[in-house]
Amino acid sequence: MNNFILNKENEVYYECGYSCDNVIYLNIGDERFFITDGRYTLDAKENADAEVITTRDLLKTTKEILLKKRVKKLKIDPANWDYESFVSLSKIVTLQKEPNYSHKKRMIKNENELEIIKEAVKLGAKAFDEFCKVIEFGCDEFELSYRFKEKLTSRGKNDLSFEPIVAINENSAKPHAVVSEKILKKGDILLLDAGLKYKRYCSDRTRTINPLNNSMSKIQNFENKEYQKVYDIVLKAQEEALKSIKVGMKINELDKIAREVITKAGYGEFFVHSLGHGVGLDIHEWPYVNSKNETIITEGMVFTIEPGIYLPDKFGVRIEDMVCINLDGSVEVMSEYI
Repeated sequence: MNNFILNKENEVYYECGYSCDNVIYLNIGDERFFITDGRYTLDAKENADAEVITTRDLLKTTKEILLKKRVKKLKIDPANWDYESFVSLSKIVTLQKEPNYSHKKRMIKNENELEIIKEAVKLGAKAFDEFCKVIEFGCDEFELSYRFKEKLTSRGKNDLSFEPIVAINENSAKPHAVVSEKILKKGDILLLDAGLKYKRYCSDRTRTINPLNNSMSKIQNFENKEYQKVYDIVLKAQEEALKSIKVGMKINELDKIAREVITKAGYGEFFVHSLGHGVGLDIHEWPYVNSKNETIITEGMVFTIEPGIYLPDKFGVRIEDMVCINLDGSVEVMSEYI
């Protein structure tokens, strides 16, 4: 019998098509229970493919159901629960610890999920191009970020995948830079990392550009010779990894391929993160594209390829695209739609 318990929004949504910020989802064999409070009852009954139970004490009600159904064993991701709740549940049922339980299930997308993600990527790429039209010299990162979010959300119609990264010169040397009062000037290098959600599924894309080019193309020309040198190395690393992707290979081989390009060019110590990550309902999910992950690339996977070089107090370059392994085994670089 497949018995499991969830409490995270996206994990619950994946199982029953609806979620909220206060829910326990219980799966007992063929029975599904969506346990929430009165704020979400109507929405849940209209949208959740589960029996909706309203209560003021979610954990107490969950335990009552487990006792009534005489559940002996229950799968749980221990990282998602506070200590007190975990101990409380363990007193009435044997908890089978399953780290990353939902992420493992969601690693392989079905055809409908892939189509939704592709649409999210198309909308995200369009937003990048629309933002390119409103980049102005003399604006600081706060203003540029505001304009970027306006394009990404289509004036509130879409949710963001995450808070966009808008980083000029020295700030771009920080992989997860926070916006500052730094002002964009001619000759600067600008790093942009952002995504939006479509039907809850995320997109993710990074471009490093010379704003004078008026383009989000991966072909960028810089007057600064060091900018150009580093940019070309990162682009080559990404291209080498992208063209190497195939079903059946270990995903850590991609990290090795990209990292070798950057290392041979003399910048290995400045590539400070893994090559990529899975994308879906969460912006970061399985499979992770790093040096240790020996997961085999399989049809239905979606992940990013995003090498980078970050020179402290100078500048950074990162180029990121999302990749889909279609159900027929073909490899599609999705962020290149536009």
